Amino acid sequence: MQINRRRMLQLTAAGVAAGFFHHKVVAETQAITTQTTFTLPSAEHPLLLNFNENSLGMSQSARQAIINHLNLSNRYPDSEREGLIEDIAKRFNLNTENIGLGNGSSEAIEAVIAGWIQQANEKKQAVQVIAPDPTFGIYEDYAAARNVPVVKVPLKEDLSFDLKAIRAAADQFDGMSIIYLCNPNNPTALLTPNSQLAPWLDNIPANHRLLIDEAYAEYAEGDPQFTSAMEWVRKGTEHLAVTRTFSKLYALAGLRIGYMVAAKSEMDYLRQFLSADNTNLTAAVAARATLADNAFLQESRRVTDESRRMVMKALDELGLTYIPSSANFIFHSIKGDSVEYAKRMKAYNIVVGRPFPPLTNYNRLTLGTPEEMAYVIEVWKTFRQKGWL
Repeated sequence: MQINRRRMLQLTAAGVAAGFFHHKVVAETQAITTQTTFTLPSAEHPLLLNFNENSLGMSQSARQAIINHLNLSNRYPDSEREGLIEDIAKRFNLNTENIGLGNGSSEAIEAVIAGWIQQANEKKQAVQVIAPDPTFGIYEDYAAARNVPVVKVPLKEDLSFDLKAIRAAADQFDGMSIIYLCNPNNPTALLTPNSQLAPWLDNIPANHRLLIDEAYAEYAEGDPQFTSAMEWVRKGTEHLAVTRTFSKLYALAGLRIGYMVAAKSEMDYLRQFLSADNTNLTAAVAARATLADNAFLQESRRVTDESRRMVMKALDELGLTYIPSSANFIFHSIKGDSVEYAKRMKAYNIVVGRPFPPLTNYNRLTLGTPEEMAYVIEVWKTFRQKGWL
């Protein structure tokens, strides 16, 4: 790797010195088509590697779509909203009646949980929410707000889902169990193979409700072990909902646009729990443009793959363990506590993922551009010299 090591190693534990410098980075693992200029992060403009965003930024096609539609901001976005639903249906071979848009996938997750809780209440059934632990925790907030108990099932030793224990918790409950599964999981980026999920999806018991969060599914597409749960929606499987987002690969986190899919009978009920007029014009047109921009999506995946290879190589050289990643982040071991590690990284103007108890000796790192990862790797080497990593 060609990088200004001397300048990098001038960084101090107190933080990056004021000012900027530029350097070129060429990744070792694969040639990058064009060298790009990287600006050293500062306290005012830190390197944000904490929320699994796409560091490339939104596509030019999305930017142009927003500009082209700004003069329509005085109108309601119904036609573009309907157009986005049609585009999603076409992309995934679904019917428009299978799709509900959300203000990010977070709203879609809330709608599914709220809908199924209401369904249980209408049937006068007890209800609980079950999820692996740790995972993306917003489901718990939505359950707690409705006074519904949450059962957390610890991950297995290899940090995979303990599906046997999760299913047992549902089978043994006298009432409805809402099971939340994020695949690939957040924070581990570990994929749950189709071979493990398919038997459950093929025969979902009447008192089970499966919510599959596929926020990072686009990064797993092409992996022979991965099959989207949308495949079962296409078959008309009931008691199943799948959520996705435009916040990750599609680089539209700030515009808040996501969606859920379910069989028509399921969606007809769940759609009423989505807020009315929840899709703004800019989000709809940007999502439509990005969905059609295959070159941008392929480049985003290529950059993520390149950065992943760089980070894994560095972690191997440092002797740090990590979980196989099927997403745009990597979960790796650290020395000491994740809170202290995050503070030290912030002193170098790098913001990393929050702690995920009980795995406090691990950190979640978003995979940014290869140039950004080269900077992180140099900081890691400095940490190793200081005995911090």
